[in-house]
Amino acid sequence: MDTDTPKGIEADGVTTWFREHVPSARGPLSFSLIPGGHSNLTFRVRDAEGSMWVLRRPPLGQVLASAHDMSREHRIIAALADTAVPVPKAVGLCTDESVNGAPFYVMEFVEGTVLRSREEAETLTIDQRRGAGESLVDVMAAIHAVDVDSVGLGGLGKKEDYIARQLKRWYGQFQKSDSQVEGGLHLDGIDRAHEKLLTLIPPQQSSGIVHGDYRLDNCILSDSGEVNAVLDWEICTLGDPMADLGLLWVYWADPGEEALIPQASPTAIDGFPTKVELIERYAASSDLDLSNLDYYKAFGYWKLACIIAGVYARYAGGAMGDVSQDQLGGFRSMLDTLTDHIEVSLQELG
Repeated sequence: MDTDTPKGIEADGVTTWFREHVPSARGPLSFSLIPGGHSNLTFRVRDAEGSMWVLRRPPLGQVLASAHDMSREHRIIAALADTAVPVPKAVGLCTDESVNGAPFYVMEFVEGTVLRSREEAETLTIDQRRGAGESLVDVMAAIHAVDVDSVGLGGLGKKEDYIARQLKRWYGQFQKSDSQVEGGLHLDGIDRAHEKLLTLIPPQQSSGIVHGDYRLDNCILSDSGEVNAVLDWEICTLGDPMADLGLLWVYWADPGEEALIPQASPTAIDGFPTKVELIERYAASSDLDLSNLDYYKAFGYWKLACIIAGVYARYAGGAMGDVSQDQLGGFRSMLDTLTDHIEVSLQELG
């Protein structure tokens, strides 16, 4: 057994589970943390013959339970397997916490590239960069077009009043995160924005699957630049598809533009479509009226700030392993920048 097993993996228990549920796996198994995520932990599992799988489990220690439901995430990717939405194949779910200290699920390992930095994006050709942006939008449109009842996801959540429910949910999560940080986060702008966003909610035009964190680095790209698989379905629910579109705007940096957050840095080089081009491409395949997009952008900034606040709290509390003061400072800087953008976007709404 690998003596360097990472935190979050009980090697004996997981190996036994694989022996019972993945008969093709050949022991001994080795485990390595796949970096890049700031919420659920993701591990690569490799057997003695070089075959690989991916194991997902909640973070260590502190957990905002509703955002880390392994059964829910497993259910979603299993339901989408036969749709136009590319997802990894679900292999199995374990809800017995005695096996690994927390529930987990296993899915197939999808080959490809995840762009998390400008340097990684520079390895793509100009055509691959444009293709990646266009494919990202096309797959998002495919997600929103899924007939949730026909794939068995009609009961995943309430379909109406999505933004009101999200405002309540994320404000509650923010308050929990705030209470977990010694002395609090001191982000009064989140409170003020919550009140204003509540008063300006646009009518919901349609309901469907909302990924909830749809962005370039939550997708695996093929060699040609197309989306091979969409990952990180942990906060997916049913509701207003416009929320995904507004959040994609927040996560995107136009070529030559300074990236708001590190996740946006890959697209700030030549070749990627602009934000406006992404919106136009989505509009061409959607019947939605996009005239209220500015509201969804403001909501996107606010929601992302709530998410980053949770990440900050988990790192500060040790739930994601060791972290340096520089890393904590980086998250704090992101929170302050996002709060500034929330204020500006709300002023633009009037």
